[in-house]
Amino acid sequence: MTDLQNELRNQLIRGTTEMSVSLDDGQIEKLLAYVREFEKWNKAYNLSAVRDIRQMVARHLLDSLSVVPWFSANKNFPAARVIDVGTGGGLPGIPLAIMFPEKLFTLLDSNGKKTRFLFHVKTLLGLTNVTVENRRVEEFQPVQKFDVVVSRAFASLQDMTEGCIHMLEDKGIFLAMKGIYPQDELAPIADKIKLIESVKLLVAETDGERHLLVLQPKQ
Repeated sequence: MTDLQNELRNQLIRGTTEMSVSLDDGQIEKLLAYVREFEKWNKAYNLSAVRDIRQMVARHLLDSLSVVPWFSANKNFPAARVIDVGTGGGLPGIPLAIMFPEKLFTLLDSNGKKTRFLFHVKTLLGLTNVTVENRRVEEFQPVQKFDVVVSRAFASLQDMTEGCIHMLEDKGIFLAMKGIYPQDELAPIADKIKLIESVKLLVAETDGERHLLVLQPKQ
């Protein structure tokens, strides 16, 4: 193992320990393999503005893994089918699929270069619980709807909820990963969407606030 590989492994383990996310050896190897491929493909495919692989561990892997405690604490919720909308290079979908092999993840993005990368990663890492869809949100009509619509970098809460509601099961939820608490984004959706929970996320090695908003359409 090179010095850099050792450093990245230690960085990942240190960060997830701080966030109370436990990883087994297989998950560590897959997460590190993913970030190595991400860095390699980023040069040609422009998956992210982040160029340094250490920063990718902090700002992409650890940030995506910050919602793992929420999933673990809500084991009774039927989150068997999850769609990551506007997934880009697979964030948070790929890290979550590695953490929860028993759940089915669909990664949706309209950018063909990014979905080619996702197909490559799915094959390389043997992620049989991942499906990749290269299409626009409004065009995607799933045969079976989803328990969870998650997004890390989607536009406003209004765009997310209005644009993706057709994908959601009757009692399904939206998980919106945000920076500072988006008070101004909640007012325009208040008549149709209820805020079930807001969770302040702990993201190791990251300054600034992070929040997870759990939202559900009003029946």
